[in-house]
Amino acid sequence: MKSSVNFYRYVSMSILGMLGSAVTILTDTFFVSDRLGVNGLAALNITICIFGLINGLGILLGIGGAAYYSISKARGEDDKANRIFTTAFSLSLSVGLLLLLTGILFSKQVVFLLGASGEILPMADIYMKTILCFAPFFILRHLLISFIRNDGNPKIAMIAMLVGSAANVILDYVFMYPFNMGIFGAAFATALTPVVGVLICTFHWIGRKNQFHFVSKGIRFGEILKMCGFGLAAFINEFSSGIVLLVFNLLILKSSGNTGVAAYGIIANLALIVSAIFTGISQGVQPLLSRAYGEGNSMQINSVFRHGLIVSTITGVLVYVCTLYFAPEMIGIFNKEHNATLQIIAERGIKVYFASFLLLGYNFMATALFSATEEVVSSLVVSFFRGCAGIIAVVILFSLIWGLDGIWLSVPTVEIITLLIALCLARKIKAKRNYRSFAYEIPEKS
Repeated sequence: MKSSVNFYRYVSMSILGMLGSAVTILTDTFFVSDRLGVNGLAALNITICIFGLINGLGILLGIGGAAYYSISKARGEDDKANRIFTTAFSLSLSVGLLLLLTGILFSKQVVFLLGASGEILPMADIYMKTILCFAPFFILRHLLISFIRNDGNPKIAMIAMLVGSAANVILDYVFMYPFNMGIFGAAFATALTPVVGVLICTFHWIGRKNQFHFVSKGIRFGEILKMCGFGLAAFINEFSSGIVLLVFNLLILKSSGNTGVAAYGIIANLALIVSAIFTGISQGVQPLLSRAYGEGNSMQINSVFRHGLIVSTITGVLVYVCTLYFAPEMIGIFNKEHNATLQIIAERGIKVYFASFLLLGYNFMATALFSATEEVVSSLVVSFFRGCAGIIAVVILFSLIWGLDGIWLSVPTVEIITLLIALCLARKIKAKRNYRSFAYEIPEKS
């Protein structure tokens, strides 16, 4: 009973937190579509891929460091756990500052390479520069939230995400309507979101219940590699979303112009909300899986995996049924100009694209399980195929054969192939270690 309560406590708070983060981008999409029309939507969709890189790096160091921290704490290695936190924090700050300098010096060149031109270029440049200047806060928020969640306080992690997102909604309206700040207002409101999150995280960090602290002991290269190994699959999932967004944008721009890109922007942002639920489930189970693995509790690992799979499967079915019945209304929210072509493209695309959510749950849970139990190669294979190599190859091939319809169809096709790959890898792990459960078991610690 206690394990089930812990599962739903961690997962529900993680889902709410991730939804809050996704709402940040969705709010930008809504206000930009209302104030700046199709060109604004196209500019936003071209630049939004930068979140894949920023969030990916934050997740790499946050999830990876926190998982390694949790395993070390479960094994009674407190000094090592604190050294891992110190290393993860130092790397996060350094990477964030590097991205800040990139934004100041090269934002226009970056958005040009991403496909922005004409009227879209200046809007994309403003959005990109603003977001990159706040990259240190985005990355540190991911880091602190991950460590706080693994430190037994998922509630404050959820609050940090939700309050920041609520601030974004309010500031988006204020900056874009009364202040009439245009695309900069949308970017600045979004950029302030992680600042709020970091400030809230400090309440746990400086509190009495906090168990992770800075230490003066030197950084160890081997521990950095192992920490990144734990977070690499999650990084690939997040970072590759930006690459895929870029590839989709370029292919759709070629076949359907800016209207097609704007339609994809609506679909991608709605998909971001749903993906946040699945990410919330996988990140919610991560502390439980890591702790159980550190303790050698194979029964707990399988219980957490089973619960996560059930919740994510039910979620996928409900989402797709809602999409089939309410696609016109979902698209219409963002089609403020009542562009008929935009409506037709987006409605047709979302019904095919969202079929992928019927299978996404298992793929996310398998990746979380592989990562938390040190099956790093398996987690990387699944993540890299699903998030990068597989989707890029399939979308290019399908676009050549079926055009725009092929682009939409590529997403559920890759999820099917990924599911088969994950099942084969899990079966090999069972055979290799003589595991008996439907997930797999780890050897009990002596």
